[in-house]
Amino acid sequence: MSTAIELSAQVRSGERSAREIVDQHLTAIDGREDEVHAFNLVLADAARAGADEVDRRVAAGEDPGPLTGVPVALKDNLCTRGVPTTCSSRILEGWTPPYDATVVSKLAAAGAVIIGKTNLDEFAMGSSTENSAFGVTRNPHDTTRVPGGSSGGSAAAVAAGFAPLALGSDTGGSIRQPAALCGVVGMKPTYGRVSRYGLVAFASSLDQIGPFANTVADAALLFDVIAGHDQRDTTSIPENSPPVSPTLAEGVDGLRIGLVTELSSDGIAADVAGRVQAAAEALEQSGAKVGEISVPSTTFGVSAYYLIAPAEASSNLARYDGVRYGLRVDADTTGEMMQTTRTAGFGPEVKRRIMLGTYALSAGYWDAYYGKALKVRTLMVRDFDAAYEQYDLLLTPTAPTTAFEIGAKTDDPLAMYLSDVCTIPSNLVGQPAISVPFGVGHDGLPVGVQLMAPPMGESTMFRAAAALEAAS
Repeated sequence: MSTAIELSAQVRSGERSAREIVDQHLTAIDGREDEVHAFNLVLADAARAGADEVDRRVAAGEDPGPLTGVPVALKDNLCTRGVPTTCSSRILEGWTPPYDATVVSKLAAAGAVIIGKTNLDEFAMGSSTENSAFGVTRNPHDTTRVPGGSSGGSAAAVAAGFAPLALGSDTGGSIRQPAALCGVVGMKPTYGRVSRYGLVAFASSLDQIGPFANTVADAALLFDVIAGHDQRDTTSIPENSPPVSPTLAEGVDGLRIGLVTELSSDGIAADVAGRVQAAAEALEQSGAKVGEISVPSTTFGVSAYYLIAPAEASSNLARYDGVRYGLRVDADTTGEMMQTTRTAGFGPEVKRRIMLGTYALSAGYWDAYYGKALKVRTLMVRDFDAAYEQYDLLLTPTAPTTAFEIGAKTDDPLAMYLSDVCTIPSNLVGQPAISVPFGVGHDGLPVGVQLMAPPMGESTMFRAAAALEAAS
């Protein structure tokens, strides 16, 4: 299967048409979508029309951009003008945004073709894409297994060949964990390096948009397209975002890479730990200097996250009240209408997190729970800063296990939450991280290893990811 870089080059040179490429991927979707359920909505007609416009521009001698004619799948919490954006929740039933997210506008400016909106855990709350109002997404490698979450639809779409590229959002590992379970590349940028304008908020201090791809080079290209300052996002980093793609071939010679001990032992399956060790050896053979490093506060990451994220979610989701948009269940009074609308519109996991967050923020408990979690977050920032004084990058598993069976953890929320134990720290400290496929586990399913970098360290991180990819 051709990479996104190859497809773009073929369309720009006239070797292939964008329409041919879109039709090829729509055929792949027709062949397996009923089995995988990666999409909430396939935009077949719009994609063909978009491809025809790309072909017209190429024929006229124009260069539409670095993603010319490349199909891209979008997680269904990214606003797309005139296209339903559901967050896989009944509460947004019937809502179509009047504007595009910044990343969607950037894709259009780069010549990409949007092929569909992908399934997710409702409002991005989950680690398995089983919490969607529109059904479960399945792992293309084994449809009895989960694809990970919450961006499981985007990961599955790339793994199944439905699209060479996809965008997801990552609040506690929602790009990297499904990337690992589906055997694709998934990356979370530095907080603020990609605009969140048009991303439906879950936890605003944690959310970031990032790429899925089959190769590190494709992920780097997509990141380069979507990164950069946006004045409509007040958390957007104002500094220029230099492209990472030109540095991919520079290798890792002399780089210092630390294996985080707290995230590489307890709770990590033996086959996954073995692949991480193999990755460390591969990096060493490529010229890096690899050692062990302790980042003690990471052991509190899950606990802190599940106070901070639900607290922010309880605030962000208060806007879904049946008054302004989305689902409305009529009742005798305004208060009853809001209650019945939210009861009918939100699923069990979203309700659980709203209640957790409301409790953590309530009078008498703020200091004991939410305030203490913020202190842990500050401690984690200090610990990571200290680690990066010794090492350029950090190495960990991405997920504790390979893809687990559908239904295996739905009755045990804590076990589900621990699926993100290795990915949550990067979100809490706002730093970039990437998952790279590195072999398979004992069950033959993909294993991903994670590289973590200091703020704005994407270029070095992508270089090491390319070295791992070559070694695998």
